[in-house]
Amino acid sequence: MPDYTCLLYEVRPDGVATITLNRPDVFNAFNDAQSYELQDALKQVARDAQVRAVVLTGAGRAFCSGQDLKASQQVAAEGGQRSFYDSLHKRYNPIIRAMRALPKPIICRLNGVAAGAGCSLALACDAIVASAEASLIEVFINIGLVPDSGSSYFLPRIVGSLKAFELCTLGSKVPADEALRLGLVNQVVAPEQLDEATYDLAARYAAAPTKAIGLIKQMLNKSGAASLDEMLDYEAYCQQIAGESADYQEGVQAFSEKRKPVFRGQ
Repeated sequence: MPDYTCLLYEVRPDGVATITLNRPDVFNAFNDAQSYELQDALKQVARDAQVRAVVLTGAGRAFCSGQDLKASQQVAAEGGQRSFYDSLHKRYNPIIRAMRALPKPIICRLNGVAAGAGCSLALACDAIVASAEASLIEVFINIGLVPDSGSSYFLPRIVGSLKAFELCTLGSKVPADEALRLGLVNQVVAPEQLDEATYDLAARYAAAPTKAIGLIKQMLNKSGAASLDEMLDYEAYCQQIAGESADYQEGVQAFSEKRKPVFRGQ
């Protein structure tokens, strides 16, 4: 297993990998080390054939409070003026791109607040299971910044442009129950039920036909900027790949034998 300083990384026997942001004393805010370690962890789950679903969460009371502003101020105090442009391209954008390109489902275990880049990180996941005590907030405007790390892409696609403008420009906190109503999360459970709900869903995905799920993820990524004709062609392309998979053969055989299929993600 990788030896990280700001993350916890675990792979369960059922094929579910858990990546935990582990800076609870600062609500899992991002410093340089955590951003680069998360990039590496996403490469780990991508190349590990045993991993068929990923849970992303935070240690302690928060999911992720975004950029560690104290760490940024320390860099500035040491004479290292940071470029926002370079920081995003080197630290945050590779994370979001890796999450969306990963051909495996990523489930956010939203255990507490997701703010700023932490909110973007949650929205980049494929599913979000939230504690009733969790919340999301596009906090950028409160310090005179604009949304980054993909929030300007994900948010209007989920809640519509009017609500996205409101959330981004007012910096209002969205509690879990409102997030569920807006479609920002998939389900909300009591804090003591968060692990059970998250890992039940993760185990279900880990036992599913992984190749097909990866293709579905690619299709939905593409559909936001594609025409109907382009998607019809892309569906045919992806269906050919799925139709040549071992899981498809198993699914058809299981159907004919009237039993539950045993998918292996191949």
